[in-house]
Amino acid sequence: MSEALPDRDARPDLIRALREGALAALIAFALFLPLIGFSTVQNMRNEIVLEARWQLLFTLVAVIAGIRFLSTLLLAPWAERRAAAAALTKREVPPNGVAQVWRAMAARWFAPLALGFVIVYPPLVLGLNGFQGAAKWIDNFGIQILIYVMLGWGLNIVVGLAGLLDLGYVAFYAVGAYSYALLAQNFGLSFWLLLPVSGILAAFWGIMLGFPVLRLRGDYLAIVTLAFGEIIRLVLINWVPVTGGYAGISSIPRPTFFGIPFNASDEGFAATFGLPFTPIYRTIFLYYVILALALLTAAVTVRLRRMPIGRAWEALREDEIACRSLGINTTTTKLTAFAIGAAFGGFAGAFFAARQGFISPESFTFMESAVIVAMVVLGGMGSQIGVAIAAVLMIGGTEIMRELDVLKAVFGPDFDPTQYRMLIFGAAMVAITVWRPRGLISTRQPSAFLAERKAISGTLVREGHG
Repeated sequence: MSEALPDRDARPDLIRALREGALAALIAFALFLPLIGFSTVQNMRNEIVLEARWQLLFTLVAVIAGIRFLSTLLLAPWAERRAAAAALTKREVPPNGVAQVWRAMAARWFAPLALGFVIVYPPLVLGLNGFQGAAKWIDNFGIQILIYVMLGWGLNIVVGLAGLLDLGYVAFYAVGAYSYALLAQNFGLSFWLLLPVSGILAAFWGIMLGFPVLRLRGDYLAIVTLAFGEIIRLVLINWVPVTGGYAGISSIPRPTFFGIPFNASDEGFAATFGLPFTPIYRTIFLYYVILALALLTAAVTVRLRRMPIGRAWEALREDEIACRSLGINTTTTKLTAFAIGAAFGGFAGAFFAARQGFISPESFTFMESAVIVAMVVLGGMGSQIGVAIAAVLMIGGTEIMRELDVLKAVFGPDFDPTQYRMLIFGAAMVAITVWRPRGLISTRQPSAFLAERKAISGTLVREGHG
């Protein structure tokens, strides 16, 4: 039997690819000209003037045009040929046995290997960079990424498991941070005592948010949670006698190692253990504290998902009407999701305040909520490993780009990738929507099973959440 040839239109077309690349370059130039092509700067006479950034503009346009050109020339024909082959055979292409083995091995060994790596990360960095160069890698990469991993896992309870779109999650992060800062300064309580207190207070505000939105869902729920986050931020700005307003709160007490401070005094950590004083000890200690908090968040989430409350969250996410018909109390289910997710946000906020020693409302804007939601969506809603990978890529990727001198050689000496973080996030959201709409990790492990637990594709459940 002769095999059908693929359609001629599925073959690479250089003229079409050039046309698509030129059109993409024209659109990118029109969009980025006012946004990136010009920058407002202040001159010596305190006048605001426009400064052209042609190198950065034309480099971005060239990159976008190149991506569109290669996509049209190579990716589109490949996708069309694959779709045509599937249509001709009237059946799915049999899976590759080698690929299945690699996927099984990755699913089995990825989590243990990743856990082992994060545990030995500080000693590994110390061995490679020494005491002077290790602080940046442990703090900016390790601690910063783990904070967002914990926030992503906390929001994953609300969005990924319960299906409640929360755009104001940063409010609970702020409640935890300000609760720790105010109580530690005014009452002199320790970090270990205030850590659970901050989580409890954040959970209380999660319940307060949950009551007004019990009847809301979808876009309406997102709008109300967004408003709640803005209300908390405005309260922090305007309640100056308590929060300090824009000035924030400084000189926040730092956590200690069983009562031993990390300072240069005779009672400090270094002097107590006969070590030379260096600030890296406190950084390593904070790293393992946030690692323990993140692992606690993951363990509690996994445990709760297997309990009746976890299955109630998933039932609520799939179909609220069917959930009610099964006799599940949706009020309690929603409130527990908001409260537990908010509690983990409060834990992360308390740690953030203790780590920074200074907090202000500028650290708790809507953009932080958008970043956390983007992690959950990109990683795959309901997937803890996917959320962790997305946090590493989004937060660690930005920090890595800041360290790459080649980017400054290409885009100009003043290039700062943090200024284009949301642009990168937006491009990542578009790419994941086109190529992997269910997220990076689209398979799910069922919480309850009859005889055998099998990972299922996200396409087999509603919106790929399950």
